[in-house]
Amino acid sequence: GSSLTETIYIFDEPSIGLHPRDVHRLNEMLRKLCDKGNTLIVVEHDPEVIRTADHIVDVGPHAGTRGGEIVYEGNFEGLLQSGTLTGKYMNRNLPLKMEYREADGYITLQNASRHNLKNVTVQIPTGIFTVITGVAGSGKSSLINGELLERLPEAISIDQSAVSTNIRSNPATYTGIMDDIRRLFAKANNVSPSLFSYNSKGACPDCSGLGFIYTDLAFMEAIRSPCETCSGKRFSTEVLDYKLNGRSITDVLEMTVYQALHFFEKKELKKRLKAIHDVGLDYLTLGQPLSTLSGGECQRIKLAGELHKQGSVYVLDEPTTGLHMSDVGHLLRIIDSLVDGGNTVIVIEHNVDVIRNADWIIDLGPEGGRRGGEVVFEGRPKDIVYAEHSLTGKFLGA
Repeated sequence: GSSLTETIYIFDEPSIGLHPRDVHRLNEMLRKLCDKGNTLIVVEHDPEVIRTADHIVDVGPHAGTRGGEIVYEGNFEGLLQSGTLTGKYMNRNLPLKMEYREADGYITLQNASRHNLKNVTVQIPTGIFTVITGVAGSGKSSLINGELLERLPEAISIDQSAVSTNIRSNPATYTGIMDDIRRLFAKANNVSPSLFSYNSKGACPDCSGLGFIYTDLAFMEAIRSPCETCSGKRFSTEVLDYKLNGRSITDVLEMTVYQALHFFEKKELKKRLKAIHDVGLDYLTLGQPLSTLSGGECQRIKLAGELHKQGSVYVLDEPTTGLHMSDVGHLLRIIDSLVDGGNTVIVIEHNVDVIRNADWIIDLGPEGGRRGGEVVFEGRPKDIVYAEHSLTGKFLGA
């Protein structure tokens, strides 16, 4: 509705939370803004949004330290011929699943009427992979994050909220890997493990282990500058002299998960590193502040900490958010391994590839808000394409 012209708009993944039916409406709004004489810059993974762009800048070739380069610039037709990951996956859809697991039981939610749910009774299968779908505002979150989690508080709920707002937290501390690393350094150097913590004895005395100094400017925002004593390494000089296989504690924290997986030999430590690797975060460094992670990365680091459990109910809220098209297959393999390990996986999702590969679908709708809140389909992916009132079915059959 904006009447501004000659303005630069920056949108960060505007298709998040949108059903495929609504993405074309988003594209129409973006095009109208552009036609008024504005410049639009959109950060996006959705193929339909990318397809409508006038100019595409593709960053890669991969993530983390293996990324950070411009791998393509140009129009959509050129992207398809570019050989980049985005170009390769633009027109590549995963096939519709035709062989399904059988449920070993059901979780029954009766007469659910939270928010816009209209006295819904539904049976969610256990022991298989179920997708809850429907247009935005159809009642998916009310049914699962509300009714189901209230009924099953022991369920493992993994959303995209920040894993920690503490700047001192990182993948190593969050997953418990740091405790093992400290013990290994202590044993190799015959000193106390607390020396290898920047929250304890090993911290740089000037910055208290932060790696930087805050300068308070009263009415202006504080300035953060690297600590001159430790050069941002966070540890005291004494601690940095201690080595493990030729590497200091700072060297280890600067390793990516992939590098650490090949550096350490301790079985329990490798198991936890492998969990982070398996959820597709092998490019993160062990010491990267958790506050710098995206929503999708937060969700996957939480998942890495829960992968070892069996006989549990996992609830994932739009796990493809922030994921590149090439990573969706990887996510599906993680979900399959969880189900094959004896777990129940329930996913709220709009991504067509994820819906196609579910064992069971519960589709809410038919629209959003007051016109939603009903179950319009329950069954296999191959059958939803024939469901009369299912907007999801129409897009799966497309």
